[in-house]
Amino acid sequence: MLGGVRRIFGAAIAMGVTCANAGSAEPPQPVNPAELLRGLLRDPNGDFAKVARVTLGKNGGNALFYFPTADIADTPATWGWKFENVWFPSADGTRLHGWFLPASGKRPKGTVVFSHGNAGALGHHLGFVTWFLPAGYNVLMYDYRGFGSSGGTITRRGLIEDVHAAFGYIKTRRDVNPDRLVSFGHSLGGAKSIVALGEKPVPGVRAVISDAGFASYRGMAEVMAGNVGLSVVTDENAPKDWVAKLAPVPVLLVHGTADEVVPFAQAQQLFAAAQEPKTLFAVSGGRHGDALWLNRGEYRRKTLLWLDGKMK
Repeated sequence: MLGGVRRIFGAAIAMGVTCANAGSAEPPQPVNPAELLRGLLRDPNGDFAKVARVTLGKNGGNALFYFPTADIADTPATWGWKFENVWFPSADGTRLHGWFLPASGKRPKGTVVFSHGNAGALGHHLGFVTWFLPAGYNVLMYDYRGFGSSGGTITRRGLIEDVHAAFGYIKTRRDVNPDRLVSFGHSLGGAKSIVALGEKPVPGVRAVISDAGFASYRGMAEVMAGNVGLSVVTDENAPKDWVAKLAPVPVLLVHGTADEVVPFAQAQQLFAAAQEPKTLFAVSGGRHGDALWLNRGEYRRKTLLWLDGKMK
């Protein structure tokens, strides 16, 4: 998620080490790079933190949560799925692009609105949703502002408004039952959807599912870059502050215990902040992108069983 932070901080570390050794008559003493890094990242007022703030700005670390691309890559047709290109406006008029994928079979159980993670564009995230189609669910997936073919410029608030826009659009379709909706988000998409639906509940949403989502922006910044990360990232619209407001809509958090990007502790924090009805599926050994695919799809089957129960 925050590979950009690591690259910038890595460059700053290299610069700091070079400066420290410059002009010394004695050979530099061996240092433990891990200890050096921990020391640099612990001090929010040190030179390293100042480099980060000068490079990124006071709150500039917020932008490092997003890695959009304009390319679409594959479309659903690449894999034999029917789809429709759709366009709809966000609250400020930003034009958003999405795909509507109809469920296999004649009578859909419901419609999943999918909010993808922080990198790429629609075509990079198909694997997260096509398993819903043979299970009897329509899917609307869309690109946030600044991603793929959608217009606009990325802002944290803007992406939340784009979640609202996606639900507003899906409720206008005559081939969708507006009382049988599901929110499903991966990583950043889960975080944004929790905030959007917490602040403005959508009638007809039967369930909210977050796969590998996080509880706090500052919490993630601290994981990746210690106190230095905390000094350049803000925490407004953090999911932990909104997840309780989803009640009484059922919430399902799916998270791999070996997630290398968003630690499992983030899911535990989010679950603790949520109100009943809530469920946490801890996927043993699951990483950031494969929790729902491990063990021949055990947790996809488990998720569908949980979801079918909410659609009755």
